[in-house]
Amino acid sequence: MLPVHPLPRPHHAGPLPDGAAPLSALRPPGPTLAQVAAHAGVSSATASRVLNRSAPVSAQIAARVELAARELRYVRRRAPAAAAARDTGAIAVVAFADVLRFHADPFPVRLLAGAQHVAPERELVVLTAGPGPARPSLVRYLCGGHVDGVLLVGRWGDPALPGLLQAAGVPVVALGRPPQSQRLAHVDADNLSGARAAMGLLHRAGRRRIATIAGPPDTAAGADRLAGYRRALLDHGDPTRTAVAYGDFGTRSGEHAMLRLLDQFPDVDAVFAASDAMAVGALRALRRLGRRVPDDVAVIGFDDSPAAATVRPGLTTVRQPVEDLGARAVELLRDPSPGRSVVLPTHLVVRQSC
Repeated sequence: MLPVHPLPRPHHAGPLPDGAAPLSALRPPGPTLAQVAAHAGVSSATASRVLNRSAPVSAQIAARVELAARELRYVRRRAPAAAAARDTGAIAVVAFADVLRFHADPFPVRLLAGAQHVAPERELVVLTAGPGPARPSLVRYLCGGHVDGVLLVGRWGDPALPGLLQAAGVPVVALGRPPQSQRLAHVDADNLSGARAAMGLLHRAGRRRIATIAGPPDTAAGADRLAGYRRALLDHGDPTRTAVAYGDFGTRSGEHAMLRLLDQFPDVDAVFAASDAMAVGALRALRRLGRRVPDDVAVIGFDDSPAAATVRPGLTTVRQPVEDLGARAVELLRDPSPGRSVVLPTHLVVRQSC
């Protein structure tokens, strides 16, 4: 665990909410573990194993215990040592991503910059985790009084993790809209409106066969940006002229997706990519095939990453306020009521690719 040192100031970090409680504020006593166990129809030992991830339990029983804990608003009691360590001065940022990709991507660094700006007195403990259920060691660390709050970044594959954190009394906020099954405080950019704005610019430029390189459909950003693309086609009267290929937000996937699109739809005259990295990949594919940008095919990305300004031609893109997302997520930790959300606006940055 390495502390992240203060990074550059974000452009528009908002003020702390009036009357916000500190992250370490004590909560009133609530239901006991025995009451949760009775509500779920299991023994106290079984309920403890589920909430502590200390031993395997069947998925059906685990779901009953987790539901009982949520319904009763159970907050786990801590041992005296853990309680004393509760005001730790640390916030955990749990990134569900490949380690190499996480450190190569400027997006999480910008998130951390915003988070550090509004909480310079706190350490950011950055943890990376793979897909699937959270490891018991990770759950024990996050729930064990070592951090004052948790930010979840990326596709967390364990739907039980937020509930376990909440049951332990640990404030938790998601970066990005969580699945509909999860009532979890979150911060996100207005991905749908940003995609519609990009499409509007292409329509005004006279482009009529617009394709999209969509992100993974099981991510909120991927789904919302694709929905914005489709809604824009409907707005302009041509909802049947969809041309969609999928990528993983990375450059190589964008290049492959662009080649597939041109093979299936050779008359494409514009492409909206759901990330700048995929847009850069699309530029590579177009260059390989001798298609001129923007004369033959216009290209728009999403993020306004550093690469958007340095690639040639300069990439027109939708800017999302990444530093502000990190800042507002930390602010939301002070009152992470389930279902509470902050959605920040996006705007177009026009360069030479469109």
